[in-house]
Amino acid sequence: MAIPLTKKEIEQLPVQPYDDMRQDLQTGDLVFCSGSYFFSQAVQKFTHSVWSHVGMIYRDPTLQRIFVLESETFIGVRLAPLSKYLRDYHGKNRPYKGHIVIANVNPPVDEERLNQAISYGMDELTKPYDNFEILRIGVRILFKISRRTQDRKYICSELVYDCFNSVGVPFSLRDEYVSPDDIWQDDQVQPKYRIF
Repeated sequence: MAIPLTKKEIEQLPVQPYDDMRQDLQTGDLVFCSGSYFFSQAVQKFTHSVWSHVGMIYRDPTLQRIFVLESETFIGVRLAPLSKYLRDYHGKNRPYKGHIVIANVNPPVDEERLNQAISYGMDELTKPYDNFEILRIGVRILFKISRRTQDRKYICSELVYDCFNSVGVPFSLRDEYVSPDDIWQDDQVQPKYRIF
């Protein structure tokens, strides 16, 4: 289980240079982000966590590229090169503003099921981001209201949860919603290193 961290504790984790660990990244690894953007801070506040985003690594053997399968604010479900986070986040020639930690699921999930989980997520490509879900999560926390039924929109953690759940690897939920921190604190999640 990945233990809860503060931003200062994340900053104290040793940074593994991307070029050094790129070969180690595997399909199904998890990308946890602790952003400094306005929306990131709103997610952190509502979920009482340092984590504002989570995605899944997809290692494409043909292109020899590392992608993040994610649901991004105002964009929806997409595949983005992980290198974009480090060099050109949102096309602004600047890296991601925050910290990025890589984790994996342990015990390891076999390659066939990880490929099926990624395939599930790719079937969801272009589905919209649920821009108002964070607000609804805040209201549900405040009033202890149960989770809504799944619609065709995703926040990042719902996408990752559904991908793994589709292959029989569910993450434990502490509440009636799924946040990046719920996935981080699941017993199966093991931090590997910080890349940024």
